Amino acid sequence: MRNRRVADLMTPTAVSVQRGTAFKEIARLLDEYGITAVPVVDDEGRPVGVVSEADLLRRQTSKATPSTAEGMMSSPAVVAEPQWSAVRAARVMEQHRIKRLPVVDASGLLTGVISRSDLLQLFLRRDRAIQEEILEDVLTRILGVSPAALSVDVADGRVTLSGTVEHRSMLPVVVRLCESVDGVVEVVDRLGYEVDDTATQGDDGRAA
Repeated sequence: MRNRRVADLMTPTAVSVQRGTAFKEIARLLDEYGITAVPVVDDEGRPVGVVSEADLLRRQTSKATPSTAEGMMSSPAVVAEPQWSAVRAARVMEQHRIKRLPVVDASGLLTGVISRSDLLQLFLRRDRAIQEEILEDVLTRILGVSPAALSVDVADGRVTLSGTVEHRSMLPVVVRLCESVDGVVEVVDRLGYEVDDTATQGDDGRAA
């Protein structure tokens, strides 16, 4: 099972501006590329901030604000790394209440941008692809469970599991692994078990 990372979802060729880029040029770039924010980079290509549509609007209502990227940008830049999981990137966006993250390599250089819309692609996976990954990767390869033992139904990212596993202790493991599959919105657990191996054992080895 392979969860997609930021590197898999980001836009690799990022539009960026310099500290001295003027208001009108930033507005033109946002309009031309259909984006809501743009990273501000230093002379070496490292993000130092981000200018958004909201920053441009604030500049229009407060003429005292400098009309260059450096004067309008939010700084320091909140960035992501290519190896981050999509979940981690989404949490950082939510924490900072932002819609886009510049992505930097090990040297701190800008390599791309990931947006909320990029992350939403995870939940647009076809149900059939989700079902196949659960059957082939989660059940067969990772857990060693025969796909014939369980039924996996997927509708609009909602996974319903039914059937019987051998041990009760496997139930939360199956559910947790299915929840981690890209595109899964919810897992409905209708699984049963043959042996309750979670019962507390007494000193004589029998269930207490």
